[in-house]
Amino acid sequence: MADYMKKFRIEKYAVVCGGLGLIGKEISMALAQAGAKVLVLDIDSAKGTDFEKECKGKNLGVKFIEFDTCDIQSCEKKMLDLFGRFTILVWVNTAYPRTKDWGDDIARVKSESWKKNVDMHMNSYCLLTKNAAEMMKKQGIKGSIINMGSIYGVVGPDFEVYSGTGMTSAPAYAAIKGGIINFSRYAASYYGRYGIRINCLCPGGIFDSQNKEFVKNYEKRTTLKRMGKPEEIASVVLFLAANAASYITGAVIMVDGGWTCI
Repeated sequence: MADYMKKFRIEKYAVVCGGLGLIGKEISMALAQAGAKVLVLDIDSAKGTDFEKECKGKNLGVKFIEFDTCDIQSCEKKMLDLFGRFTILVWVNTAYPRTKDWGDDIARVKSESWKKNVDMHMNSYCLLTKNAAEMMKKQGIKGSIINMGSIYGVVGPDFEVYSGTGMTSAPAYAAIKGGIINFSRYAASYYGRYGIRINCLCPGGIFDSQNKEFVKNYEKRTTLKRMGKPEEIASVVLFLAANAASYITGAVIMVDGGWTCI
């Protein structure tokens, strides 16, 4: 009989890019609870040190490493170093870099801002995915790579949820997340022959003390009538990372409270 709980154990190293974010922290803790030694990659060394101490106080194997996903030129060298020092079974891309004018209405978006956001976010995800898969391939590691997509990479935004809030959906976000989703499929098709699984998880709105009118509008639009929680994303990442999902690759998994089913 299969040991199903063992299928959710992760005995090697796992990397979480953007591991200090709202969702990234939960993913890091979920993987650590499953037995992984988690390398949290992010840019804020002070917050990273604090988070590492917090996790160690909970007996979670978490190590912070300063890493800027936007610095594409240096990423490959740093990744070579990481894969040379650690046996990395899981790589998660969850960083959310953006410019200061992020969230401008489409009519006001400047071309330079658009290009910079695409470069920082979509291009970094795609190149990190490619580099991680190549290094796993060379080391004979049948690993799992998980990219963070979004409902807005699959469907267009419902602008009614922003009514009365002064908020909108960033137009580049749709292009970025749509690109990440389909590149994940491409990479899954290419690297499947090496036993490397690549999947994309698409969260809906996650509650983070947003504008009250926005929250009310958003919750009406979902079938579960509420926003999501960071831990509800982390648990699906854990599933995709573990052997429990050993026959899942190239999947785009919606974790959205039913947003995209209606």
